[in-house]
Order: sequence, then structure tokens, then C-alpha cells
Amino acid sequence: MSESFTHCVLPYDRVDDLLDGALPFLRDGAAAGDRVLAVCGIAREMLLRDALGPTAASVEFVEPGTWYSHPARTLADCLSDADDVAWHGRRLRVLGEPVVWAARPPLEVLEWQRVEAMVNIAFRGTGAAIMCPYSSSLPAGVVAAGHRTHPETVRGATSMANPLYMDPWAYSAKCDGEPLPTPPAEADEFEVVRPDLFWLRAYVTEYAHRTPLPDEDLQRLLVAVTEVVTNALHHGAPPIILRMWTEASGADPAFVCEVTDAGTWEPGSGYGLVPPRTSGAATGGRFGLWAVRLLCSIVQIRTGPGGSTVRLRLRLPAVPAVPPVVNGV
Repeated sequence: MSESFTHCVLPYDRVDDLLDGALPFLRDGAAAGDRVLAVCGIAREMLLRDALGPTAASVEFVEPGTWYSHPARTLADCLSDADDVAWHGRRLRVLGEPVVWAARPPLEVLEWQRVEAMVNIAFRGTGAAIMCPYSSSLPAGVVAAGHRTHPETVRGATSMANPLYMDPWAYSAKCDGEPLPTPPAEADEFEVVRPDLFWLRAYVTEYAHRTPLPDEDLQRLLVAVTEVVTNALHHGAPPIILRMWTEASGADPAFVCEVTDAGTWEPGSGYGLVPPRTSGAATGGRFGLWAVRLLCSIVQIRTGPGGSTVRLRLRLPAVPAVPPVVNGV
């Protein structure tokens, strides 16, 4: 694959500004024989189809709710597609607007912003081209983050270096700048003192069965907890404490499980943020922690002189509102 990987932000105020940047990107891909994807809703799809004319037949339109289903899984799937397309001598070209994920709960928005940064490391050598249109109507924090996570800015058909771009690792560290909230007083606590994790998994299972966590997610949690605790046993320092609790209030109810230990992580550990590559390229972290990110809704990691914390969050089903009783009915 001779082309270099590109990752551009397309800021726009009006629909015409969007089309001025997106149409050349899509048309160039179709003309070059790229695999061209446009991740957008039905209204935007109709607009693009009409503007592209016959070229629209060469574009795959993808429903954004499905594409932006989970930060780590989307990153892994897209990278796999880029490698597969490159192996066949073609280029993956993706137009993806952050409208869907920008409206999600704050912790998920933060992870999508981090993915935007880590794309610049994960996709090196793929030859893929990714363009992300950012409307000025998006939340100001989302727009500002978009300017810091894309090496290039597009205006019309012109691409230029983005002076606001941040190093991806520095941006990721910025995402983790705030300390984690203190666990609630009612959190269950278990000290891990031996490498046999049978009783640990039994303890997690028993606690989870008291919550609405689906069985499928419980199996994911057990694999993730085993990996994190094993990592703490091998590389951390006692005491190793596992805590669990639920957060039922707000728009994002979650089952939360955290593992703390007194050790610290070496610089450059990577925190499992970059998918491993089948080509053997550097991944920026251990496969196990990347798998943990695939298994959980959100993974938060903090490490420093006071020890290390890995906090796993799995989304809980929303509890339907109970209609009020009227006249005893």
C-alpha cells in the first residue's frame, strides 16, 4: 500500500461547507477503486447520494448507531477492515461524523474522543483515509477535542496541517487527568491474597446475580476481572482489593468493578489502548488489557505513587418507569 494514512477533521457551519469537503473525498476514493464508507443517518445519506450522482453507487452507506456501538470494538473492526483492504491492494476510506456518539453519556463521549486520538497510532501503515466532519452545532467540548485529535484540517478540497493537533499519548493522558470518584460506602470489598481465582469469580458471580446485569455481560466481566487481577498479582503489589457496586441513578446505569493495588505501571505501558496487529507491529500495550476494553463498556485506569486502579464499567439495562396509579387502577 503506497498511500500514507490520513486522518482529517472537516469543520463546517453550513451544509454547503460539508459537501465542499466530503464530496471530493468520496469521489477521489471511488475513482481510485478504494473501499469507500460513509457513516451517516438517512437524511445525510439522501443529501450525499443526490450530490454524488452516479458515484453514490460506489459508496457503502453505514448506519451510525451500529457503527458507533462501542469505542474499542469499532476501532478494532475498522482497523481489521483497513488491514484486509490493504492486503488486497486497496485503500479503506471512511467518512464518519460524530453526531451519534457526541450525544451519549460523558464517560462514553470521552472514550470516543480518545479513540479519535489513538486512531493516529493504530492505523499507521494501513494506508487508510479517514475524514471526520465536525459541525459547529456540536457541543463546544466535542468540537474542541476534534481539533486536537486530527493531524490535518480540510477546507473544501484543500488539506493542511492542523496546528492544534496533540500527540495521541499526551491527549490520552489528558483524558485521565481527573481522579476517579471515590467508591460509595456500600461497595462490596474483597481482598485478593492468593493466585487461585476460583473463589474470586464465585464472589463476583454471586454479587452480580443481585443486580440486573445480563448473564452475557457477567461472562464478559468474569473474563475481564480475571485478566485485571492476574495482572495485579504478577506486576502489582499488595494489598490487591476488588470492589463492586452499582450506579443506578442518571441516564447511564452501570455495574462497576474496580481492582486496586499498591504498585505503579511503567511508563509506556500503553494501557491496552491500541489494538494488536496481526502484522506484528507495535501495539502500545498488552493484549490482555486490550481484550478487557473490548469486554467492558468503559475501562478507566489511574496509576501513580499512591498505587494503581483499574475500574471496569458495564452498562445496566434501564429500569422502565412505573406509570402512576390513578384512582386505584
